[in-house]
Amino acid sequence: MRFILLAFVLFFTFSAIGQDNYVNLSSPHGSVKTFLENLKPENKNDSLAALPFKTSERTQNEAKNAAVKFKRVLDGRGILIYLDEIPKTKSYVDSASNKSKYVLLENYPTVFLLKSDNDQWLFSDSSIDTIDELYTETFRFGTGQLLNLLPKLGTKKTFGLYTYQYVTIFILALISALVYKIFAFFTERIFSRIVKKSGLAGDTSEKYLWQIARPTSVFIIVLLLLLVTPALQLPVTYSKYVNIILRVMVPLFGTVIMYRLVSILSIFLARAAQRTESTLDDQLVPLLRKTLKTFVIIIGTLLILDNLDVPILPLLTGLSIGGLAFALAAQDTIKNFFGSVMIFVDKPFQVGDWITSNDVDGTVEEVGFRSSRIRTFRNSVIYVPNSKLADNTIDNHGLRKYRRFYTQISITYDTPPEMIDVFVEGLRTIVEEHPNTWKDNYHVYFNEMASFSLNIMFYIFFNVPTWKEELQCRHEILMSIMKLGNELGVNFAFPTQTLHVENLPGQPSLSPTYLSGNEAEMKLQSFFKKQ
Repeated sequence: MRFILLAFVLFFTFSAIGQDNYVNLSSPHGSVKTFLENLKPENKNDSLAALPFKTSERTQNEAKNAAVKFKRVLDGRGILIYLDEIPKTKSYVDSASNKSKYVLLENYPTVFLLKSDNDQWLFSDSSIDTIDELYTETFRFGTGQLLNLLPKLGTKKTFGLYTYQYVTIFILALISALVYKIFAFFTERIFSRIVKKSGLAGDTSEKYLWQIARPTSVFIIVLLLLLVTPALQLPVTYSKYVNIILRVMVPLFGTVIMYRLVSILSIFLARAAQRTESTLDDQLVPLLRKTLKTFVIIIGTLLILDNLDVPILPLLTGLSIGGLAFALAAQDTIKNFFGSVMIFVDKPFQVGDWITSNDVDGTVEEVGFRSSRIRTFRNSVIYVPNSKLADNTIDNHGLRKYRRFYTQISITYDTPPEMIDVFVEGLRTIVEEHPNTWKDNYHVYFNEMASFSLNIMFYIFFNVPTWKEELQCRHEILMSIMKLGNELGVNFAFPTQTLHVENLPGQPSLSPTYLSGNEAEMKLQSFFKKQ
């Protein structure tokens, strides 16, 4: 009975409107074509377009509303439906679900047609819900009301557009230019206040603020155009490319803004690093800036590809496999990167420190991602991979609190014992009176009788921060030792040989004579009694 009534409705409706309207619900192709053909501006018939949406549970108004909303969504989002690809088979069966079901939009699997009991292909209930959601997402903040407010000036098309659409595009261009100027002005003022409160110089403000204000204004305009352009209801082909361009511009200008914000952030960090005693964080700021900029570019590129409907997951999967191969091929580079991370975490040295590691000896000038630059004392530059510095023992001379000075002061064998004691005491006084020596830890003793000299160990420490100051202190100490020796008449020894001829004619013999045993014993007892 329901089928007979529907047949009568279709017959009378079709007879009333003439032969230009298309009605066919026997296949997915026929139902979709019925929906699209009857909503064309030159052949518009909401009642017929609503037939694929009309079920026993929906009223005629609900079906019309769903049809109109769906068409507006397709036009606003630039979604093309290729009728030639839709099956014309009446008994079509979906291979995935093995049901009489046809999914219309690949990106929206919940929009599909089902074959009803009377062999008509109609949109499902889930499709209506999805259409309502898409309509809300497409026409946000009440922009859907513009569809009723925009004047329909004429029915003649010029290059595919109506007159009212040209007028609206012109008005949007004027509004965009005005909004650009306003937002650029206020954005610059806002960033300027932030920078002034942060204490950055005027040169920095002039260099970066306007570079951020302009793309920020464009970014805002693009967002506004994304909201408004669906209401223009441009032809689907035009709307598709307009949406693609606008969707790409959003992450593009967002990436530009974040990229330039990283430059300003690096200035803040550099100022903070200058206030710290460590110089290693001064090297960390450029590395952090490069890392953040690389991260911003990668994320921005992925977002742009995603808005171009490029599948990101397969791309990331391919990159992960390629990354594994790359990691295997670039093990040393990765080791050096993690070596640099360990250097920044453990801080075994900082820029300006004098370090020794295996055959490397010099002053650290820069710590990079892969290697560290070290200036040798020959004034050459060595680039050492950070992995080696992280694995090897590092002697950081720059962290010494005291700098050791050790030497042997050699005096001649003819120096009397009493003079040796006086000379050693004078050496200790030199250490005590020097302003840059460590008074709690020094050792000055007569400790060796060498082959040609009597050696006095001179072991002290300087409390100075740099090697240059250490050399100056050594110079002052050695000069004081020389002056003390000249004052006391102490002769400093140097390698010599003395030749003795024991017997010469007419001369006394030079052969030594020794005491007898009893005499030597008496001398020994007398010596220790004096002690």
